[in-house]
Amino acid sequence: MAQSEIIYPTGATGRPSKIGIVGAGAVGTALAYACIMRGDAREVALYDIDKARVEAEALDMAHGIQYTAAGAIIGSDDIEVLRGSDIVIVTSGAKQKPGQTRLDLADSTVNLMKDLIPKCLSVAGDAVYIMVTNPVDVVTYASLKISGLDRNQMFGSGTVLDTSRLRYLVSKETGVNTQSIHAYIAGEHGDSEVPLWSSAEIGNVPLRHWGPTRTGRLFDAQLRAEIAEDVVTSAYRIIEGKGATNYAIGLSVSRIIGAVLRDEHQVLTISSLLDDWHGISDVCMAAPTITTREGAGKVLVPSLTLGERDALTESAQRLREVCRNLGF
Repeated sequence: MAQSEIIYPTGATGRPSKIGIVGAGAVGTALAYACIMRGDAREVALYDIDKARVEAEALDMAHGIQYTAAGAIIGSDDIEVLRGSDIVIVTSGAKQKPGQTRLDLADSTVNLMKDLIPKCLSVAGDAVYIMVTNPVDVVTYASLKISGLDRNQMFGSGTVLDTSRLRYLVSKETGVNTQSIHAYIAGEHGDSEVPLWSSAEIGNVPLRHWGPTRTGRLFDAQLRAEIAEDVVTSAYRIIEGKGATNYAIGLSVSRIIGAVLRDEHQVLTISSLLDDWHGISDVCMAAPTITTREGAGKVLVPSLTLGERDALTESAQRLREVCRNLGF
């Protein structure tokens, strides 16, 4: 297809769509690359305070733009580069080091948001905001309070990546394509996250009824526990080995962007402000949510076991305590 024939999602006013990405680090650049490869918008704008870095990253991708589905990518240390963005993704924050949990990053990252969020709103006040910076649930809650935006307009990437990891591991066990596996991770994007095994299905077959896997095992409590542990610890292994996770989160967030800009009404485990979701309120954490052009829509209420509900309640309390300790 010729470049002129590519049909991009349009912005809210009908003009060509624009994605703004805050942060030209490992995650921000991987996300920018995923967006231009997928053709998620006509233009991608990359912002970072490191002028040399952000300009070099954008130029490197721009040199190959003719081979992608995107129209343009620009990079600048001037916040004006984000002006007119239909969607803004915030990836800037403290870098997670080997041995650190995501919650260890909360104080320094939230302090950064107090300065960064008002600057972004000054040039892109009507954009939908996706927070990716860890700890994403805490940062999303604090940023909502800082910004004054509605829950639909600002939400976090939640456990979209964790859910992808879960489906990947189930796929390895069963040999079934990940797109036919319907299973979710909810709660914190972190150590207290909860796999919703009771509603997990392959096609329309409950996972608990699947039978022997390719290795002859059953999806019993032990196998489920092993997979859940692998989902939680995989990020730590990647950070230990290469210093950061970036490719999978870039692809995952690009998927969220596509759902928003194309108004797909996709069910994704994004992190939004919950209101009496299984009795959980006043906290941002992941739950299956219809994602549209307006942002975070209706939160689905799947059936849970008592154990899953209790684990999610504990996860919410853990996040709420961190937010309160930070003054939110």
